[in-house]
Amino acid sequence: MSEAKKKSSIAVLFGGQSSEHEVSLMSATSILENLSREKYDVHMVGITKDGRWLLYTGPVSQILSGAWQQGPTAPAILAPDPSVHGLVVLEGSHARTIRLDCLFPALHGKKGEDGTLQGLFALSGIPYVGCDTEASAICMDKAVTHTLLSAASIEQAHYLWFYSDRFNAAADTIKNKICARLDFPVFVKPANAGSSVGVSRVDSPEGLDAAIQLAMAEDGKVIVEEGIKGQEVECAVLGNRQDAQASIVGEIGASASFYDYDDKYKNGTSQLYIPARIGEEAAEKIRETAVRAFRLLGCSGLARVDFFVTEGEQKVVLNELNTLPGFTSISMYPKLWTSMGLTYGELLDRLVELALEKAGC
Repeated sequence: MSEAKKKSSIAVLFGGQSSEHEVSLMSATSILENLSREKYDVHMVGITKDGRWLLYTGPVSQILSGAWQQGPTAPAILAPDPSVHGLVVLEGSHARTIRLDCLFPALHGKKGEDGTLQGLFALSGIPYVGCDTEASAICMDKAVTHTLLSAASIEQAHYLWFYSDRFNAAADTIKNKICARLDFPVFVKPANAGSSVGVSRVDSPEGLDAAIQLAMAEDGKVIVEEGIKGQEVECAVLGNRQDAQASIVGEIGASASFYDYDDKYKNGTSQLYIPARIGEEAAEKIRETAVRAFRLLGCSGLARVDFFVTEGEQKVVLNELNTLPGFTSISMYPKLWTSMGLTYGELLDRLVELALEKAGC
């Protein structure tokens, strides 16, 4: 009788210190409910809003509400020393180690998908799901992303960006530039944030001050983009650089004036159309551009690439790349792959495989 195949030891990380802490709890719950316990020994590592790392050993059902923090937990540290290759768990005056084969971050926003965590993963020597440090940092910063994609002649909305200290020193100069270069409505965004946190639609110059202050509360860099009139569509990319594949295109019929945080994660009132209600030529252009941008920016594992399709001309305009898109029950990324015949569990398996392939395992 053949020996049973050894399970892989995987840690799913959730929570975090960003404004998307609660979204992470949703994503992690879905991931943990769908990871096969026959294939993986799963370890749950929660990060509190004040940055404490805790190994959680209670039921998955307690994560979503935040009740997991009440225990059972133990302080846990991801060792940057690759000889440890895992977690150091502190239990009273004793410490034990848990060797890990793969890390699966379910964190969004700052200190989750901006390269900060990925740098620690790289030091630890443990394979991990998703983009590396550089690609994560590039895609998190909308100003840098726009600049690199512009150099590659990928169509985007007209934009400009500035540091908050420049606005504080010369607000009128910056507002005059916005009015001179961009047509209203515009969208004012923190350059480094996600899930539409700190984002405002501004229909006239009078609304700029409040919107910029809101964005600056989230990040020290602000980007202002010209509004695009058209359909908001998304494409999921899966794979490492050479074998990256694009999914079918999905469309969001936002219930608000734009697809905001509440629409994405709370209300669930936005209508998702899979496939998107667009022509085949536009759909193919989106899929091709999604993979091109994914490769150009050095992405690996996964990314969701968001676009607009303009009214009339049906021009494809790239909006942004998300390197750790939402994995909630209503999130577009897993829905797109499910529509192509890949179950949620199979998608998770593939992401782990890609992490191991990237690491040469």
